[in-house]
Amino acid sequence: MFRNLLGAAEGVLIRAAASTPTLCRFATGRNMTIPIIATTLRALWFIAEKVHAARHQVTPAKNRDRASLKISMAATLAVPAGVIVGFSEVGRIQTEGGFLEIVGITLMLAGILIRWVAIYTLGHYFTRTVTILENHRIVRSGLYKHLRHPSYAGYLLGNLGLGMAFSNWLSIVIIFVPILAASLYRICVEEDALLENFGDEYFEYARSTKRLIPRVY
Repeated sequence: MFRNLLGAAEGVLIRAAASTPTLCRFATGRNMTIPIIATTLRALWFIAEKVHAARHQVTPAKNRDRASLKISMAATLAVPAGVIVGFSEVGRIQTEGGFLEIVGITLMLAGILIRWVAIYTLGHYFTRTVTILENHRIVRSGLYKHLRHPSYAGYLLGNLGLGMAFSNWLSIVIIFVPILAASLYRICVEEDALLENFGDEYFEYARSTKRLIPRVY
């Protein structure tokens, strides 16, 4: 009798566990080293950009932002959601030896490096809002010799790599798609402002360079 009751209880527990929503079952048997490193790296990146922005505040001669900064900030709010999903089994992509995670963290590091090289190449011309400064000029050195927007290229690559570091297609979509849309809008706003301010000079520069990907786009 007791054995029968114990067996029945065990059966109920097994059925209850099987019916638990997938979203609540985190990957307990999975090596989470790379996702944890990627999450920490993204947090440090976020803090570093905030500190840089606080230390390099400028008074714009003309503010041409058209709410692109607010849209970009709103898109960034999707990152924590993508990270949370990445630690679950929802959308998990199975690869041998964590190949996708390794590719993701590599792309993330490359993107962050490109982003910061671009920021320091621009110097005081790098601003959080789309702005035309006094004595503004077009920077053509370094990465800007080949790309018009290497800081956005690095930003996009870094966040794409973050999603891939979780080996999770949902994380990739949640993190990358809003940031991609916001960045493309901001690029259009920025190019309109530069074309209006510099005219033919910027038009010729645009003809000789690509926006985000060398020789492609």
